[in-house]
Amino acid sequence: MSASNRIEAASVKANSSSAFLISIYTATVFLSAALLFAVQPMFTKMVLPRFGGSASVWSVAMVFFQGILLLGYAYADMLTRFVRGQLALLIHLAVMLGGAVFLPLAIAQGWGSPPADREQLFLLGLFGASIGFPFFALAANGPLLQAWFARSGLGQAENPYFLYAASNTGSLLALFAYPFVAEPFSTLSFQGSLWRTGYYLLIALIAACGALVFFRRDGEAILSRAQSTEAAPAFGRMVYWVALAFVPSALMIAATTHITTDIAAAPFLWVLPLSLYLISFILVFSQRTFIRQATWIKLQPFLLALIVLTLALDIRTWLTVDVALHLLTFFVTAMICHGLMAATRPQAAYLTRFYFCMSLGGVLGGIFSGLIAPRIFSWIAEYPLLVVAAALARPGLVWPTAKEARLIVAFVAIVGVVTLPGLHESISVVPPYSWIVWGAVVILVACAVAFREWPLRLAVLFAAVFAITRVYPPNVRHLETVRSFFGVHKIEVTADGRFRVLRHGMELHGAQRLTTDDGKPVTGRPELSTYYHPDSPIAEAIDAVQDKKNGPIRAAVIGLGAGSIACLMKPDDHLDYYEIDADVIRIARDANRFSFLRDCKPDAKIVLGDARLTIADAKDARYDVIVVDAFSSDSIPVHLLTREALRIYLSRLNPGGIIITHISNNHLDLTGVVTETAASEKLIARLYDEDETEGGDPMIKFSTVMVLARNDDDFGLLKDWELQKPEPGESPWSDDFSNLLGPLVAKFREDD
Repeated sequence: MSASNRIEAASVKANSSSAFLISIYTATVFLSAALLFAVQPMFTKMVLPRFGGSASVWSVAMVFFQGILLLGYAYADMLTRFVRGQLALLIHLAVMLGGAVFLPLAIAQGWGSPPADREQLFLLGLFGASIGFPFFALAANGPLLQAWFARSGLGQAENPYFLYAASNTGSLLALFAYPFVAEPFSTLSFQGSLWRTGYYLLIALIAACGALVFFRRDGEAILSRAQSTEAAPAFGRMVYWVALAFVPSALMIAATTHITTDIAAAPFLWVLPLSLYLISFILVFSQRTFIRQATWIKLQPFLLALIVLTLALDIRTWLTVDVALHLLTFFVTAMICHGLMAATRPQAAYLTRFYFCMSLGGVLGGIFSGLIAPRIFSWIAEYPLLVVAAALARPGLVWPTAKEARLIVAFVAIVGVVTLPGLHESISVVPPYSWIVWGAVVILVACAVAFREWPLRLAVLFAAVFAITRVYPPNVRHLETVRSFFGVHKIEVTADGRFRVLRHGMELHGAQRLTTDDGKPVTGRPELSTYYHPDSPIAEAIDAVQDKKNGPIRAAVIGLGAGSIACLMKPDDHLDYYEIDADVIRIARDANRFSFLRDCKPDAKIVLGDARLTIADAKDARYDVIVVDAFSSDSIPVHLLTREALRIYLSRLNPGGIIITHISNNHLDLTGVVTETAASEKLIARLYDEDETEGGDPMIKFSTVMVLARNDDDFGLLKDWELQKPEPGESPWSDDFSNLLGPLVAKFREDD
């Protein structure tokens, strides 16, 4: 063979070897990222029933995942810097095998019901004991495999960031596959088995990746050249990366909380902001530029202005428009912050340090929105604060000149003088003066858009809007907020002064009349309104039980609210409430806020804890009626509507008793799934969907209620309610399977 032929053959062999190595590394990084992000919604869904289906579960879970991701990146950085060659491969394989000890995925033994007011720490501990180690092992793979590839000696080794794009692509596909493929068509147990198989395959691929690099003689060549051409990142540069990573991470959790509070704590809603978060990384680290950074920078002020208006004035439109606005604003902000990070990224020698700073910023943002903010704020103040931070994170932020600083201080002083009187409870803005607040907000937002080239001015004006509307809420006389792990409860006095209402998100959970139409104070037994007015389906159903029993009844109500249902009971009836939120209990028992319990049923028993667990523990309790009314805003606790939940209710239901389920929802049609789930437990379902009328009392809310019974005679006076039959293709919900996409689609079809 001639010399030229030998060179050509060697070249072909080298190209073939290079292509194989790139393929195996890309596949390994892709699979690792897919497993890393598929387990997040899957395991979080497993633990939801322990925490009442609260939307806060995902926020705290994100903090856990980001924290372990940070530890994984730190471990990858240490292993890369201080351990070389085959020893690094053996150590990491040992870590991966250690994670396999915790499979199959399951909630660790010994973690029962969370203690009141300690749900966040309990949840973090549960996650750590259950999946902490395997998640840590997976978290290290992204930067570690890229660092190994940088030692491969290939021409592409100088820029291994293309593997980061493969990692984010795997993450993104896993996130979308879970709610749209895995959740609707498989059970949690099957998903866990499939995930375990993927984990074992990943161990084999990692062993292959390490062997292909660390058994090469020139494995350290590329690293040495990278180190010689760039100095280590300075401390200030690393702080800059951390700050840029902080804003979109914290904003992602705040936006997710905002979206999921009014619908449900469900994987298909969790993954939307997280997917956009990952897409932003894919785009900014891509070698192709699809949309220039300048376009995002020009668009952001207008989107931020719309967000400021909707949050400050509590404006809600259609679900799709509202969700799309918040997601688009978050995505544009993430593109700007992550784009600035990508533009200043270091060479391959320091990529693990770069990823560590990125992860540290993400963890700090998650801790702020998921752990600190719910503790220090009585309302969701972190979202407005992060909108202000997003304005500050724009390019062009500089220290203000002396003149500009004086103007800003003077403006802040004026805002302080305007808002100071409103801090006193007796001061409020009522019609016809509330238009002043609306006008001031619109003017300030318009000025902010005009100052969009000056990030500091933009942020100051947005902050002023939030301060003014917090002190002078435009549509109520007085606003008090109480925040817990399970959400933010607003206690408002309506603009006309006639009602005090308890609101969670956009939904009323009770309203008490304060004055008559002629302005006189109301005395005596409270007048019922909202979903519990005397002609409501819930009132009619309870009345049917009382009529059939012809004597005192025993009733259980899951979900306390303001305590309105107490006034549907007769003096001799026995009433037990089951409520998961201690703050709701304090609100309902405070007669200065709501007097339903005091005036109608002062002897009502209130049991604190998740209803499924506490009713199951109440071995001697037997009821003639169980009312499931535990909805937070429009969010539904899925675990209270499953087959397992119905079995618990039936075990506490007297012969002839009924189960009343309140399924009113602006975004989900639950009729079909409740009917199917009831049928799977041999229960008959009847429906009363109240017709809305125009021009009626605004405090009368029309509801959708289903009653479940063992046989048709148990319905009594409710036999004229519409009989429901299971539809083909509908699947009952269980702890192992539930899917909210079906009810969401059904609601859209109903509205059309």
